Amino acid sequence: MLKSETIDVEAVRRDFPILKRKVHGKRLVYLDNAATTQKPQSVIDALVDYYSRYNSNVHRSVHTLGEEATEAYEDSRRKVAKFVGAQAKETVFVRGTTEATNLVRFAWGEKYVKKGDLIVATLMEHHSNIVPWQLLAKSRGAVLKYVGLTPDGELDMGSLEGLLRESPRLVAFAHCSNVLGTINDVATICTKARSAGATTIVDGAQSVPHLPVDLASLGADFYAFSGHKMLGPTGIGVLIGKKRLLEEMDPFEGGGEMIREVFEDHSTWNDVPHKFEAGTVNVAGAIGFGAAVDYLSRLGMDKVREHEVRLLDYAYDALSSLKGFHAYGPEDTKKRSGLIAFNYADVHPHDLATILDEEGVAIRSGHHCAQLLMRCLDVSATNRASFYVYNSYDDVDALRHGIEKAGAIFKV
Repeated sequence: MLKSETIDVEAVRRDFPILKRKVHGKRLVYLDNAATTQKPQSVIDALVDYYSRYNSNVHRSVHTLGEEATEAYEDSRRKVAKFVGAQAKETVFVRGTTEATNLVRFAWGEKYVKKGDLIVATLMEHHSNIVPWQLLAKSRGAVLKYVGLTPDGELDMGSLEGLLRESPRLVAFAHCSNVLGTINDVATICTKARSAGATTIVDGAQSVPHLPVDLASLGADFYAFSGHKMLGPTGIGVLIGKKRLLEEMDPFEGGGEMIREVFEDHSTWNDVPHKFEAGTVNVAGAIGFGAAVDYLSRLGMDKVREHEVRLLDYAYDALSSLKGFHAYGPEDTKKRSGLIAFNYADVHPHDLATILDEEGVAIRSGHHCAQLLMRCLDVSATNRASFYVYNSYDDVDALRHGIEKAGAIFKV
């Protein structure tokens, strides 16, 4: 068990019902947190309480259940906004980071990106921060170019500055890479992009769950993240945008609640953020998201970060001595989030993941929705072990034991 002054892992584990189960007769060792995290009982209870006690639509009815549901929904918005140093009026509930980037693509991009404009992304992006900009470039006749990477897996700032001299309309980049773990300097990049006249959108799906984030100091125009990667339910996330931009943008979808008045030939729009929340919203998901934020707030994000750095240090020590083990991304654990992408000798990642599963160890194998990055690394796939608040040294030991078993099977 991790001897930590920051997080009591044994106590945390007791909060997660799924961690009591066994897989193939072995203790579940869940190391696929970059894909999705497990849920504490408090989040599960919040969902059950909503459906059991005050299930209702929001922003519509004046009856007791409707009022209670609306207050809980908006209270969660306030919690999520405060958690990252944003304003509730700038916080739009969406299904997740992917929908957030697509909202910006349609509601902002289709209005402001013109033929010949430059859109800049990076080669470390998740597909959800690449494909929308490819589609936007095709739709608007714009040009999409990419910031390159250094050999140690960081953004090539010289490449970025060269592209910024071309006066891009939009710069899209991840706060943290979902493969390399690289933590990008958001404040510096946003400052440089703003000086070049560009609007910025930051994928925070892998940062907000793991790092203290203060959007007021980062300066991003748009910032997106997902609830399910930070102990919350699936199907809920947020887009946080500067109020001026959100007010200028057209709605993403048309329907109920996002309108102010509807006439035969036109409609007027509700105030932000409601202008972008058409139809029946994910009330339960938002409430569960608020409960997840409460849980992480009690732990403290500084402590979460310190916990993960200590786990990373231990994991590197434990795994780097294995013959044939090769990790990707910055070696300095202070420069990366709580994950390790790696390959092991000539063992295919899917084979390794299957053997690890037999030992009760859950990791991710594949291209991680980052095929451009895989080509940069000159591999078709990697393994990825990603840590969170309920992981400890014994989980790393189980991972190493499983890799050693694979090594014996494949005679590494």
